[in-house]
This record gives sequence, C-alpha cells and structure tokens, in this order.
Amino acid sequence: MRIRISIPSQQIEIYDDSGLLSRRYLISTAKNGAGEQRGSYRTPRGRHLIRAKIGGGQPENTVFVGRRPTGEIWTPQLAAAHPGRDWMLTRILWLSGREPGFNRLGEVDTMRRYIYLHGSPDTVEMGQPGSIGCVRMRNRDIVELFDLVPPYTPVDIVEFRVQDGGWDDLAEGARSAREAVFVREQGIAAAEEWDRFDAAAHHAVAYGPAGEPIGTGRLLDDGRIGRMAVLAPWRGKGVGSALLDRLLEAAARAGMAKVRLHARQSAATFYRQQGFVQQGEPFQEVGTSHVLMERRLAPPGDRA
Repeated sequence: MRIRISIPSQQIEIYDDSGLLSRRYLISTAKNGAGEQRGSYRTPRGRHLIRAKIGGGQPENTVFVGRRPTGEIWTPQLAAAHPGRDWMLTRILWLSGREPGFNRLGEVDTMRRYIYLHGSPDTVEMGQPGSIGCVRMRNRDIVELFDLVPPYTPVDIVEFRVQDGGWDDLAEGARSAREAVFVREQGIAAAEEWDRFDAAAHHAVAYGPAGEPIGTGRLLDDGRIGRMAVLAPWRGKGVGSALLDRLLEAAARAGMAKVRLHARQSAATFYRQQGFVQQGEPFQEVGTSHVLMERRLAPPGDRA
C-alpha cells in the first residue's frame, strides 16, 4: 500500500497492495505553498512514511492538542469561543521524511515540524490550500484512511498533477512533452512520432506547479501502453509512476485483464518496480534495444 499527495490538485490517492487506485480524497495543504524549512508553514515535498497513528477509537470531532485528546468535541459553538485556533480533529497520521537534507534531519525535518494528516471541522473547505503546513482531511475520510493504512506506509508528496482523458482535451500537453523528449532529446523524426492511434487512445499528461506539461503516456484499447515521456528535470521525482498509475487505473476501469508495453532496456528496472514482467528477449526498435513487458491487472474483487 502507498499514498500520493498532489499539492496542485489538492488530492490524496491511496493505492492498494495490487498497485491500483483504491481511494481518492480532496484535501487542503498549506496556504503558503510547498516547502520544507522549519517555521515556513509550508507543506513538505518528497518521500515520506507514516511514522505514527494517533487517535484510534476516539469519537469523530475529538479535539487534539500536542497529539493528545483534550476531552473536547468540536462544535460550531466551541469554534466560536476559540477564533483562530488551528483545529486537529478525530485522527492523526504523523509523517516522517525519508530524504536526509531535504525533508529529514536538521531544519527541514518533517517529523520535528509536526506535519500530520488530520481531520478538520466540516466548515473547512477542501480542494484548496488553507492549512499551516499539515494535510487537512474530512473527518470521515481520515477515519477511513486511518483504518486502511498500517504504520510505515510510504507517502509521496508531489508538486505536480496528472490529468487523463481523450486526445481532444490533452493533445497540446501531450505534444509538448513528446516533442521535448522524443524529437528534441532522443532525435526521433517528428514524422515517426505521430500516428493514427493518438486520436482514439486514452492519454495521461502530468503538469508542473505552473501548469506546464512535464510528462505524458497513452493507453490503446488493446492494452498497449506507450509514448511514456518525462522531461529531464522531472525524472526521479515520481512523475513516471504517477502517469503509469493513471493509465493502469483507466485499463482496470475498462475491464482489461493485462497491459503490455515496449520498454527501453535502460528503463526495464523502473517497469519491474511497477509490477511488469519481461517477456522474451530484447529486440531493436527505432534504433534502440527494447523488451516486451506485461502486467496483469487483478479484478476489483481480488485486490488486497
């Protein structure tokens, strides 16, 4: 099980043990934006894990201060009596960074900054930034998440969002990413990059914090995944995994039993980590060594 939090989309996604999307909730991250510095009141980015779960069995709207229940239950009347109070309610999932020097240790340590996923009053608007660093959730959502995830579940907090859909809606972003990676970087002829399959394919495009296209991929109706591309500055930051997750979600939704792709041999390790298995020997494609890889998709009723 793993969690991805997208700051631009103000959403949290939970992936089950089969690697497919299990839940998606609206959230509210820091109104000051993203950042790791102590005292910045920003939401930290990067790789984290759930270090502690606090509040199991407490009633909904239980008020916490210093991670301890105060004995209060949040009500509009209590809120009116304490204007400006930063309410932490119902459950707490305490995050710890996993990247020394970026979100762990020293003045950037997520855990020592007391960054949590926690419940919030029903009056707090989700889907837009508003916290002072933590990730706010609806009470019913944090209860469900709390019961789903064990301690040490990985949590990635990212500064990009992924949109999926048809070519008419995503062509501009997909073209931009593919031209940058395949045509300009890899030297593939532009005439070879575009084909008749684009119009009918299901596409995913990742956008950075300023709304700029930073990656893309597509799924054909026969289960083939292809045209996976991530701009160089964004590689190693989870963009490829997020794009693949969205395409696998679409494949599962369409009832596909498996998906397959042609991976550059240099990228085969990445796809193995995503549950793909190599089929047969390497072969040449557009002048580069590739391998055929497949991944089976568990039916919803069979997922852990």
